[in-house]
Amino acid sequence: MTTVTATYYVHDQKGDLEKKAESIALGLTVGSWTNLPAVDQEQLKKHKGEVISVQAVEPSPASGHFTSKRTAGEIKIAYPAANFSADIPAILTTIFGKLSLDGEIKLTDIDVSESLLKAFPGPQFGIDSIREELNVYDRPLLMSIFKGILGRDLDEFSKQLKAQAAGGVDLVKDDEILFDNPLTPFEERIAIGRQVLNMEYENSGHKTLYAVNLTGRTFDLKEKAKKAVELGANALLFNVFAYGLDTLQALAEDPDIHVPIMAHPAVSGALTASPLYGISNQVLLGKLLRLAGADFVLFPSPYGSVAMEKGETLAIANALTSEGSLRKAFPVPSAGIHPGLTPKLIQDFGTDSIINAGGGIHGHPEGAAAGAKAFRDAIDGIVSGQSLDEAASNSAELETALTLWGRG
Repeated sequence: MTTVTATYYVHDQKGDLEKKAESIALGLTVGSWTNLPAVDQEQLKKHKGEVISVQAVEPSPASGHFTSKRTAGEIKIAYPAANFSADIPAILTTIFGKLSLDGEIKLTDIDVSESLLKAFPGPQFGIDSIREELNVYDRPLLMSIFKGILGRDLDEFSKQLKAQAAGGVDLVKDDEILFDNPLTPFEERIAIGRQVLNMEYENSGHKTLYAVNLTGRTFDLKEKAKKAVELGANALLFNVFAYGLDTLQALAEDPDIHVPIMAHPAVSGALTASPLYGISNQVLLGKLLRLAGADFVLFPSPYGSVAMEKGETLAIANALTSEGSLRKAFPVPSAGIHPGLTPKLIQDFGTDSIINAGGGIHGHPEGAAAGAKAFRDAIDGIVSGQSLDEAASNSAELETALTLWGRG
């Protein structure tokens, strides 16, 4: 049977996990069962949720605020695809819709049957095609962010982009809070970005993608994205959780929007932060974003000031890069990244990842180009088997960065 199997972490006040599981399975499908006549049971059999497993587990430390005792458990339930249309909103409503209001249940994992996955093409490009586009195969990619561009004009935008590209970054993305505005209009950013990056490519042979922030009213986004592609945009940044997963999928599936899409996690913390309720990061930022078609996925790194627990970041990365019928998407651990963290980043996330820095590039004493070069020298050194110190011995830019930010 074609299904979506959902895994839940529950804290049950009544202490009967089996009953809780059956209540969820029925409540999100046929509603009731034992009181139905046999003929109705037979008719509704293919629609009934099936409890796959129930297992008692350790309660979360956060459950200590409850005024009464809770029994914690992991519950797996399979939902028949006959119940819903093949789209993410229908799936989410089925497996976690009204259940999310319980307040003591967290959706921790999902497993989508292979036959249902065929309805979701996933990333248009994925890791392999993006590597081919950039002609970079043997190392993590390097990405940078515009710094303090809000309220600045196109001249500052051009200078920052030129410096970052000259330093050897593979991708530059807009700040997610940079919307269409009079100082740096959307279409003009694309035109100038194309001009600057083409010039850098002619000078050095190094190709850089620029992810322009796609924003505006939801029903205008497709036409705006198509216009961006016509103007020469080669990547899009998208605040997916402000707009919705289905909106991302609509953009990713449109053949006229044939550029990779970068998903930003803004707003997702409202859904994932609690250990007791909401949706796990590996589901929301991993499996669902890959299903919806993100080619790159940003998420907090385990090292910075906005750090995410390391196990959660690795689970996101695994969800994006595990073998399967969907193309793999690049994991982009972000926030608090500087060149001294390069060995950790490569050890933890491998070469099929993107090292993303803002202050770690722009904050270099010699400027953004030197900051980017410091990262590239660190990446190239670690990938070739050198230590960070060995790489720095041949790179004044990297040595300066390590002196400023440290080694790890």
